[in-house]
Amino acid sequence: MAEPKKKKKKKLRTIDAPFVALGPSGVAIRDRLKHLTCEDEKVLRLVGEHLGSMASRDLKARCADGLDHNSDTWAARKQGLTAFSSSRWAGSITKATHDQWALSRRCQLAHIQGLEAGVRTLTHRLSQPIGEKGTKRAAGGYRSTSEWFQKTRRLHVLEHRLDVARAEREAGVVRVVRGGRKLLKNRHNLAATQLTEAEWRERWEAERWFLAADGESGKRFGNETIRVTPVGEVSIKLPAPLAHHANAKHGRYVLASTVRFQHRGEEWRERIERNRAVAYRIHYDVQRGRWYLTASWQRPVVQTMPLEAARAKGMVGVDTNADHFAAYHLDRHGNPVGDPRRFSYDLSGTADHRDARIRHAITQVLHWAKGCGVAAIAIEDLDFTAEKTREKHGRRKRFRQLISGIPTGKLKARLISMAAEMDLSVVAVDPAYTSMWGDQHWRKPLTAPRRKMSRHDAAGIAIGRRALGHPIRRRTAPPQHHQSDGAGHRTVQAEPVARGREETRPPVTERAHDARRRTGTQQGTRETSASKTVRDARSAGTWVQDSLLLTD
Repeated sequence: MAEPKKKKKKKLRTIDAPFVALGPSGVAIRDRLKHLTCEDEKVLRLVGEHLGSMASRDLKARCADGLDHNSDTWAARKQGLTAFSSSRWAGSITKATHDQWALSRRCQLAHIQGLEAGVRTLTHRLSQPIGEKGTKRAAGGYRSTSEWFQKTRRLHVLEHRLDVARAEREAGVVRVVRGGRKLLKNRHNLAATQLTEAEWRERWEAERWFLAADGESGKRFGNETIRVTPVGEVSIKLPAPLAHHANAKHGRYVLASTVRFQHRGEEWRERIERNRAVAYRIHYDVQRGRWYLTASWQRPVVQTMPLEAARAKGMVGVDTNADHFAAYHLDRHGNPVGDPRRFSYDLSGTADHRDARIRHAITQVLHWAKGCGVAAIAIEDLDFTAEKTREKHGRRKRFRQLISGIPTGKLKARLISMAAEMDLSVVAVDPAYTSMWGDQHWRKPLTAPRRKMSRHDAAGIAIGRRALGHPIRRRTAPPQHHQSDGAGHRTVQAEPVARGREETRPPVTERAHDARRRTGTQQGTRETSASKTVRDARSAGTWVQDSLLLTD
């Protein structure tokens, strides 16, 4: 008789070690320019339009240079702009142009990588027989000949797009829209956006204005172009063609409005009093009819604290989901403390509203973590760049929308910057198997009549334990001197290569019954049962392994 085939063991991927995320590298604060006069608004509009047209011409020249750009061409562009503004305005414009071109190149590379992933997936699935079932590691064939035919056409389209994108990248061609491509496309769908042509034109022109100046260390108040004094007085160095509008010495225009930064105001004031570089940007919000001034400066990128120090007081594991944060407090031994917490947010609506809801949820998480007394929170190092294509997930449109709705990049940036202000560190862990193993090892043991555990709550425990350096499983070895052979070799800790090591240990009574069956012991024999041994050990005051253990 042929022996049954053994089930092939699934090979787990390598899990990266946790690390403490670096602190924020920059700071930006904003205040409203109130009580501007009609002359103030007129001057700001003239300066914004004049510098915006220069920025558009400079971006066109930079895109025409392509890969042939060098320091000489950069200096030539700056020299050509200086005659119509000033050397500092020209420097800010050329730097912003270079950053915008570099960002477009990075987006172009990401687009090519996405197309390559889609072509690989389609090629693999088209090579499979129709109706072939897939596995967790590789997708199977398509369901019908009709779907197979449609996917062959899709493959030809993606291959053509990929060839065009590769050719453009090799030639150094990028496609940039000053003002935003989304706003440009809205011009052809004014009815859907509920805008008139005049309203759209006003937004379009405001987005294309340029009113930003880089800071300079050693100069008065850290910026010679847009200067803000410690008392909040704002003045602008006018470009040469608009110098006749100046109302102060040396071709400057002083606004009637003053600013007063409530958030980080002391840090900003201390910086400008030491004449350290501060960059400013003036922006007009068309929908609200308000002018704003944004101040920003750089910080040296440093690690907030070592990993061991972050683990010393325990950890709060946070599982990120499409509509909420699932958090659980763990002590330094990896044991859950208290009940799980959930912080909900809604990612529908405009981008500003989504950002505000995320910031509110992060604030709640950080305040709760601070109240728990921990020094760090643990979060998954998520990146869904290559996980939301329709070639990978097929008809699972809702799942693709679910993944696309999680703002991983903005969430990490917000969390790191906000946690640094509350003296909390962020420990990033590998997201591999956290939901699966957390549900397998922690959901059922912690479920109680007064505690409802979800899969996401259990994932928060798994994330926290991985950040603390503990395995996700609940098993561990008892103290040496309470083992049956003293400090000998025997241990209940499974080896890394042992199968089933991530599974929950069976109760003590079940192990005793299994041993009785193996040895042929009858039910009526006078053998000390495991349950009686446990009772005797507890009455004697010796150590007994419970379902929830300390690993220290």
